[in-house]
Amino acid sequence: MTFAKKILITGGAGFIGSHLVQHFVKKYPSYQIINLDKLTYAGNLENLKEIENAPNYKFAKGDITDESFIQELFDVHQFDGVIHLAAESHVDRSISDPMSFIMTNIVGTVNLLNAARKNWEGEAGKLFYHVSTDEVYGSLGAEGFFTEDTPYDPRSPYSASKASSDHLVRAYHHTYDMPILVSNCSNNYGPFQFPEKLIPLVINNIKENKPLPIYGDGKYTRDWLWVGDHVEAIDLIYHKGNVGETYNIGGNNERMNLELVHDLCDVVDEMLGRDAGSSRALIHFVKDRPGHDRRYAIDATKLKDELQWEPSVGVKEGLRRTAKWYLDQSEWLERVTSGTYRTYYEEQYSSR
Repeated sequence: MTFAKKILITGGAGFIGSHLVQHFVKKYPSYQIINLDKLTYAGNLENLKEIENAPNYKFAKGDITDESFIQELFDVHQFDGVIHLAAESHVDRSISDPMSFIMTNIVGTVNLLNAARKNWEGEAGKLFYHVSTDEVYGSLGAEGFFTEDTPYDPRSPYSASKASSDHLVRAYHHTYDMPILVSNCSNNYGPFQFPEKLIPLVINNIKENKPLPIYGDGKYTRDWLWVGDHVEAIDLIYHKGNVGETYNIGGNNERMNLELVHDLCDVVDEMLGRDAGSSRALIHFVKDRPGHDRRYAIDATKLKDELQWEPSVGVKEGLRRTAKWYLDQSEWLERVTSGTYRTYYEEQYSSR
């Protein structure tokens, strides 16, 4: 079968990546989508069962820090585009193990850039799209928003590694004329997110009547972006964004952590038939983590003005959808938290 485009999506078994892979496979049957993922703790091919046998989909297990593997992958498939999401992404893990973040987020990105540069030399119509985070901008005060012109000020090993990868992508554009795009998004939420993250952790703990840990005073503020809205934005930027540009993607949904947990308590209590707000008693304030950024908020005006994108799901509706999904998917949650889902896929791909 001849495809109009061959697109590599890295990190496609992760939370955002699996939503993006499904979206592209279904929406663009004329594209071949190759999903590259290392299948770490946060990568789960169960998230892609719906499209795993689609004729325009292939999975490749591999590590972006393996330079020779990445070059061979490009040589074999001759990709027309890359959408790069593969990353170590949990701030707490970056504090305890910064080197793995440096290797994956920095060295891995350079390996992809080098392979693309070599394979695309002298060819038109190629594109390297790097998906990043608003955490590279540092911390905001009580007012204001991050724009595409906000100076970088990363505060954790995670955000510093992502800031470095952003700079490298842009440097390859300016130095080698690499056709690139960069987007920086706010906190994503929705189905299939690994349960170490705040929202799925809180939903599961409410269900199990376990403590709900909140850092510090709970007044840390984040902008929450429904993962489906993020995927739609990535699609638009990939197809219509101006090469060399950066786009911020935000949800227009600011919430303090304590406020967000209160909302989740009320929603989950209602769904479980408990007394309204009873789960708020489970809230437990814990010692703050080092370098905790106080507030993030995205100004997505550029994306709205240039590509007519706006978020479609408000945080109250999004939290209801998310809570319902996790409560309905208790078997998925059990397999993910126990690691038992890995056995089948590790056997399938161990020799590839």
